[in-house]
Amino acid sequence: MEQKKKSSYISARESRKITRFNRKVTRKLEAQRADANKDPKLYTTKMKDENNVVEFDNMCTYFFTDVGTVRAVDGVSFEVPKHSTVGVVGESGCGKSVTSLSLMQLLQRPSGQVVGGEIRFNKGDGTAYNIVNTPNSVMEDIRGNEISMIFQEPMTSLNPVFRIGDQVDEVLFLHHPDWTKEQVKARTLEMLEMVGIANKEGVYKMYPHELSGGMRQRIVIAIALACSPTLIIADEPTTALDVTIQAQILDLLQNLKEKVNSSIMLITHDLGVVAGMADYVVVMYAGRVIEKGTASDIYHHPSHPYTIGLMKSKPVVGHKSDTLYNIPGNVPNPVNMPNYCYFRDRCEMRCEQCNGDYPPAIKINDTHVVSCYRYIDKGEVLGYPKAVNVEEL
Repeated sequence: MEQKKKSSYISARESRKITRFNRKVTRKLEAQRADANKDPKLYTTKMKDENNVVEFDNMCTYFFTDVGTVRAVDGVSFEVPKHSTVGVVGESGCGKSVTSLSLMQLLQRPSGQVVGGEIRFNKGDGTAYNIVNTPNSVMEDIRGNEISMIFQEPMTSLNPVFRIGDQVDEVLFLHHPDWTKEQVKARTLEMLEMVGIANKEGVYKMYPHELSGGMRQRIVIAIALACSPTLIIADEPTTALDVTIQAQILDLLQNLKEKVNSSIMLITHDLGVVAGMADYVVVMYAGRVIEKGTASDIYHHPSHPYTIGLMKSKPVVGHKSDTLYNIPGNVPNPVNMPNYCYFRDRCEMRCEQCNGDYPPAIKINDTHVVSCYRYIDKGEVLGYPKAVNVEEL
């Protein structure tokens, strides 16, 4: 008990040192972001593949806290292809939502910062923006217009003091200032009808508290899709809903994706939702991508021990079991991450090589990539995730 207390104890001197360091780093990062306003060349780039909407390339998002630097997302790389659904799965706290908030530039700054890597967003005209360096003035045009987000909790996403119509209208007024009030209202009513609300004129005048959870979720989706975005980020869109409403919302999202010709980045820990919707799956653990591939790759041929554990832990219809499988152990402390495989201490398939450094990403077929030493001789080594040394910032 004393040893545990000692390991988590920070003296007043150490606390002051951490605070000074955090202030120095965040000021420097904020100054670099401000410089991007002066020259568009600092945030324009090229896509590696024009068929992708977004490319995360070794992105690192850290939080500078009073107890040290939290490596929430550390060297994440994956793509969202055009007109497809990418499911990002993993347990709570693995970095799924932070990844999406980094793309939207909605991190709580200055403590939360993207400190390394690139997030390339395809503009569709042969150019791309590196979202990491994109200034706020440009992001205001992209956010809600070209990239939209369906937030995690519909009960709290809507403003309780404004009518539904005003909240959907606001998005359209912001991105289409030349539209008249009649045009905006007509588009809002069209969106309410598109998301399956029968009494659109009545709901337009209602307040959020007058609607059920499923209705509120539909309103949030209507707000997100009002400007026909290129990419829709759905952050656990069915968490607070019952099973029948969940199915309706997922069908609705799939149909609307086809109607507005968008891509979806679906963030969830529900493996059933991903199986029914996703074309590609990205599995995250402790802030890193440990496996990615097509839905068929991940569901029929899970390769990383963590992914295998996730698959074993879900209940199976028709299979009788007294207890569900549980992955033993705990996630490592994000303030002091080890330099070996983050899953090693919980892994039931450890081998001799696991005692070495963090494993590289290994391509085991054209679409399937896994970070596990068990496949080091069975595929092509693509490279290692690169953490950022905050002392050098």
